[in-house]
Amino acid sequence: MAKAQSVLIPLMLLAVESSGVVALRTMKLLSGDGDAIHEAQLMFSEKIDAAFEAAASLMAGASADEIVHRYRQHVAVNAKRLGNATVIEKPKIGTFKRPT
Repeated sequence: MAKAQSVLIPLMLLAVESSGVVALRTMKLLSGDGDAIHEAQLMFSEKIDAAFEAAASLMAGASADEIVHRYRQHVAVNAKRLGNATVIEKPKIGTFKRPT
């Protein structure tokens, strides 16, 4: 159970943080100006680069947790660049208490 939580929690945080970046990118893309075109090109190249990085890391023996952690770093950089400085920090495993 603890092993599953060690991957599940960062994965859920990645989903939440990514959705915020998607919203910010959508607003930028909807502006339709030169920045929107640059953002679309940047988004495409970043996704390809991240996929190759993840594949190479997996082939080198990286764990799922390490891959998720690296993706969260990419998302945090994008969130900061797009104007969202709020990024959720990784919680310590075992700090969550279930309601009784």
